[in-house]
Amino acid sequence: MSEQPPGEDYSGDFSGDTTQPTDEIVNALNYNPIVKSELQAELPPPTEYEALTAQLADKPHDPETWKRLVDLAESSGDIEKIRRTYDALLKQYPNTSSAQIAYISHFLNDQETFGEAEELFKKFLRTSPSVDLWKFYLTYVRRLNVAPSTRDIVRKSYEFALNHVGQDKDSGEIWSEYIQFLKAGETTTTWEEQQKMDALRKVYHRAVQIPLDNVERLWQELETFETNLNRITAKKFMGDLSPAHMQARTTLRQLSNHLSALYPPTPPSNGNRPDLYLPSLPSFDTADRTLVGKWKAYLRWEEGNPLEIEEKEKATLITRIQGVYRKAVIRMRYYTEIWFMAYTWTNSVGKHEEAMSILKAGLEANPTSFLLTFAYTEAQEVKKEFADVHATYERFLNLLQANLEELKPPADPNTPAAAGVNGSQNTNGSSSNTNGPSGQSAPGIAEPGVHANNSSFNTSDDKPTRMTELQEKRTEYGLAWIMYMRFGRRAEGVKSSRAIFGKARKDKWTPWEVYEAAALMEYHCSDDKSVASRIFEKGLESFADEIEYVLRYLGFLISVNDENNARALFERVIGTFPPDRARPLWERWARYEYQYGDLEAALKLEKRISEIYPTDPPIKRFAQRHIYLGTDAIAARDLGFAMARKATATNNNQGSGSGSSGLARTETGQSLMSSNSNKRPASPDYRVKREDGRGTEYGQGHKRARPASPARGRERDREGGGWDGPSSSRRRFSPPPPAWEREERGRAPLPPPRQEDEKPRGPSLPPVLSWFIGELPSPASFDGPVFRTDDLMNLFRNAVIPSSNRAKSPTPAAPPRSGGRPPPDYGPYQGPGGGRAGRRY
Repeated sequence: MSEQPPGEDYSGDFSGDTTQPTDEIVNALNYNPIVKSELQAELPPPTEYEALTAQLADKPHDPETWKRLVDLAESSGDIEKIRRTYDALLKQYPNTSSAQIAYISHFLNDQETFGEAEELFKKFLRTSPSVDLWKFYLTYVRRLNVAPSTRDIVRKSYEFALNHVGQDKDSGEIWSEYIQFLKAGETTTTWEEQQKMDALRKVYHRAVQIPLDNVERLWQELETFETNLNRITAKKFMGDLSPAHMQARTTLRQLSNHLSALYPPTPPSNGNRPDLYLPSLPSFDTADRTLVGKWKAYLRWEEGNPLEIEEKEKATLITRIQGVYRKAVIRMRYYTEIWFMAYTWTNSVGKHEEAMSILKAGLEANPTSFLLTFAYTEAQEVKKEFADVHATYERFLNLLQANLEELKPPADPNTPAAAGVNGSQNTNGSSSNTNGPSGQSAPGIAEPGVHANNSSFNTSDDKPTRMTELQEKRTEYGLAWIMYMRFGRRAEGVKSSRAIFGKARKDKWTPWEVYEAAALMEYHCSDDKSVASRIFEKGLESFADEIEYVLRYLGFLISVNDENNARALFERVIGTFPPDRARPLWERWARYEYQYGDLEAALKLEKRISEIYPTDPPIKRFAQRHIYLGTDAIAARDLGFAMARKATATNNNQGSGSGSSGLARTETGQSLMSSNSNKRPASPDYRVKREDGRGTEYGQGHKRARPASPARGRERDREGGGWDGPSSSRRRFSPPPPAWEREERGRAPLPPPRQEDEKPRGPSLPPVLSWFIGELPSPASFDGPVFRTDDLMNLFRNAVIPSSNRAKSPTPAAPPRSGGRPPPDYGPYQGPGGGRAGRRY
């Protein structure tokens, strides 16, 4: 064979000729790195716009990158690039009103492009709850229709807008503009004037019953409008509307409190375009969870009909809540719980098609959502759309599988784990014995202490967090397969579920839970124990090192009373697990032997367990042999655990009770007996005031009391306002000292304050109480009337008390007074100077 010249193409058609080189060899021969590097050097580097576009194609959930891309497109002035950028942005973030307004604005500068602007209006308006976009639309309509003959078009446009967003709090400006538009209409006849007034009245009456941001101003305008027309009818109209208007004002305050936490102030924009609010993916931290909670509370509040709209106007209530949910799913685009709430409410009011549209839009925003996927598939299953359910589950499983591939750790060619995800499986489809003739483990069963490759991916990766996430997502991936199998069995029978399980078996990411679910489904739905056992055995080939799976399999065999196979399974797998992992298996089999085996077999098993776990006390095994349904009488009675628990509970109750009562007694005693508990700290010039005699420990009065005579009650009130008890906001004035203290004040200086090292004295009355007691007269000086208790009780017994519902009889005249001391007054105390003049008590 002649030698091939260099550079010649080897890509000829050699199909069917096995002697020719393969495609990989041909491609390698045709590859010329020198030519490729020269071509790359000739290509210009990508622009920033192209680089950002490529970046967003891989990671579309990046708001800042999108904003930068829009800025680049706007600055370029290329209308095609602007159109392409905004179309991509609104595909990722639908109903973003600020982006829609900026997009349409590019086609309003030239009348030749008005048609494209109108197409965008038609595309955006019907599904948009944004008041700003509707204002922008009305401005465009009024800009085109300025002639008197086109006023009806403007009027219909306003009605069209108010039917969509008229219940929004921020739509007050639209209502005001509509009213001004109606007022500006010219009339030539009395009938036209009357029609104009009726139209204005209807619009006013609709607006003042909505919690608008300018509802109070609209109410004032309506009152002026009605009064100017007719004062008599104005009073009637305003009286009829007043309850609904007051309810709207009350609701407005509550609504403002809700929305202030949900819509933070928008940051100022750098350019002419308003700032774009693009939601980001949630991290479900504390702030995100708090925000979701506030949204849920607000949505439930709106569903509760705070405006108390009557049943006959239910359509208005539905329109209002519908707009609220539309704004919620725009703002909280990546929170599937909000989407599900919107779907549930929309479905509950009978709008089933719109509810399905909400689920579809939610799945477009959150394609890997379990909540929305399961809700959508169940809804389609009810409608008998089985083909759509199959397609949804397959698409969902493909997305979850792609996420698992991203989390998969890189394979190490030096470890056996790189051989494959599912590990070695028995090719003949049957399980082998644990130990072969050469002492090696059977295929599919790991050596003790060695994890199989299929279940945990326990490689020498130094990122345990990533591995934990992989394990969790793999289990969730299995859940999707299980729900898919359930659907197949419910909708199309066991044959369909078996076909779905057949697909799952071929998937390397399928966890052991899928095998168990399939086996139990066969047993309970087909009443076929043999098929279920074969599925468990097939799963054992791949998941023999999963202790949970082995326990499930063993529990299944015990539940169907297959003792022989259960015993064989236990003996087959117990040696493959190290003692620290095998304990659950020993415990499970021991419980079975204790309950349903004979004593000899139980004792033999205990001997084996004691050899594996020599540190376990013998009484532990003996007690476990005599437990049923958690009742352990040996531990409770013979070992005293029940008594210990009872004593602990008693001590805790006594400790808590005595602690609280002791605290109460201590606080009460200190507040009543100690003068230092409520006393303010001393001021910095405490010693100076005491030394110069111009103050006491209770503070300084406006005037110093004269040592000769104490000030009387009213004089004390005028001087210091009386003693109001300890207070930090008012100055306390010292009462005049008792007589014995006044006599000593002139001769002896005041005692110095107690030093820090002095021992505290026992409980004593505060000085103010001592002074008060000293001022009281002695009991012997009492000269008032003396009466017997029996006479007083007879007086109360024979007294005639008038009923509260009767007319009060005139007060009888007081008997004439004689000379001497007036009779005592037993009425309630009315304060200083209150009551009758001259009375002391």
